Amino acid sequence: MALGFGEKASDVSPPANNQPTFGNEGYYDGFGRDAEKGVDQPARGSRKMSRIDKPMTKSIGGLNADSLTADDATDPSVSVGRQMELEAGNAIKYRTCSWRKTAALLFSEYICLAIMSFPYSYSVLGLVPGLILTVVVAGLVLYTSLIVWEFCLRHPEVKDVCDIGQMLFWGKRWAWWATAVMFLLNNTFIQGFHCLVGAKYLNTMTNGGLCTIGFSAIMAVVSFFCSLPRTFDTLAKLAAVSAFTTFVSVLLATIFAGIEAHPGGVAGMKWPSQGAPTVYAFPPKGTTFVAGMNAFMNISYTFVGQITIPSFIAEMKEPKDFPKALWAVTIAEVILFSLVGSIIYAYTGTNYNTAPAFGSLGNEIYLKVSFSFMIPTLIFLGVLYASVSARFVFFRLFAGTRHLGNNTVVGWAGWAAILAVTWVFAFIIAEVIPFFSDLLSLMSSLFDSFFGFIFWGVAYLRMRRADYGDAFYKTRGIRGWAGAIGNVILILIGLLFLSAGTYASVESIIQGYATAGFNGPFSCASNGL
Repeated sequence: MALGFGEKASDVSPPANNQPTFGNEGYYDGFGRDAEKGVDQPARGSRKMSRIDKPMTKSIGGLNADSLTADDATDPSVSVGRQMELEAGNAIKYRTCSWRKTAALLFSEYICLAIMSFPYSYSVLGLVPGLILTVVVAGLVLYTSLIVWEFCLRHPEVKDVCDIGQMLFWGKRWAWWATAVMFLLNNTFIQGFHCLVGAKYLNTMTNGGLCTIGFSAIMAVVSFFCSLPRTFDTLAKLAAVSAFTTFVSVLLATIFAGIEAHPGGVAGMKWPSQGAPTVYAFPPKGTTFVAGMNAFMNISYTFVGQITIPSFIAEMKEPKDFPKALWAVTIAEVILFSLVGSIIYAYTGTNYNTAPAFGSLGNEIYLKVSFSFMIPTLIFLGVLYASVSARFVFFRLFAGTRHLGNNTVVGWAGWAAILAVTWVFAFIIAEVIPFFSDLLSLMSSLFDSFFGFIFWGVAYLRMRRADYGDAFYKTRGIRGWAGAIGNVILILIGLLFLSAGTYASVESIIQGYATAGFNGPFSCASNGL
């Protein structure tokens, strides 16, 4: 099928001069020792990894892609090593993250409050389908994340997913702008969500001691100050604390669910009004398509986080080590999500389940103690997405200037101003829109379909075509056919999220209005558990 995926790779032998190469020669030395640093080494054993296009953007280090000619697409100056050389004299260096620090960032992104929605998803889908979908989605996200990593190895000047969006869709400027809009909206809505969830925590702890707007504003201000560090290397330390306290939080909640006398439940349906907890192995009778789809999407959205991976890799010293971090977090995700979701569901049942599952605990002290350990991630995850958005703007406003890599008044003022704008918008959006949580699901359906699946199916097809030509799916035998068909299916999965996920989210909003389930904008009403 002729989809026009990029230019055909030239059929030449590996270079004989032992120089690091990219693209036109059809080989990338990224799997060898010190290859990304520009160190001379034999090309023996190199994997064929062609670029899909020449560089289109400045690297963080300051290399101006516009100054490159068509022949410069293979210039080692776009390598990680060259980027590190360019920023060697700077006070603020970006290519400083080890794979362990990148793992801390990934753990903080994935090991988060969303874990506590798995018991609810299992209560809707049933325990067996819920666990199966958890493993399947984790596998798909692992696979697509490896595609993201491979793409970044081939194009080390990439700073974020917006650069990738433009490259995937034939270098068109509209693709960059469309990706940028989705990127910023997605991140800002996640920031707003954490303002609201932070207010939920504070309302729970104080029994509604302050107007919810005030609590949301407090969360936005605290998060703004925590967002100020300019490198992921610095944020990684906060990320490690966030991931650890989240693990403690969900572990305590799971233990408390098992040892307490009875579960809790939502207001008006608390124990023992609904009888003994009921656990279903398969979807209970009467489960609607909208409810089932929302539960499935809830599991999927917890795993989908590829939007940040290019930004993380852009600050790694050794991008080839990224799979170490990825495998570590994926294994931990599957184990933790499955155990927490299934154990809490088993003790609270379908009839007393809440999202987040802290509300399912019947003992108020247990609820508050376990929920309290979640506060670092309530702050940090919003901080992480704010930082990713601010980098996107900052790197483009100050590219090629001394403000990017040095401690200047203009640089820090610009960085703080960009962060402030993102948090102001996040706070306003969260408070103005009465059906914010459902709108977040809608945005996830619209954006995660691209950032989670469609982009990476297209990326695989374009990379393999660049490596092996138009008939790449034929020349590689069964492996070629399996890869091509599998990634077309991946694109179709993304379209399923885009269509069915959007429908389910819109229908949920309609049902919320029908049942008067939404507060008004800027409501002071408590949203505590």
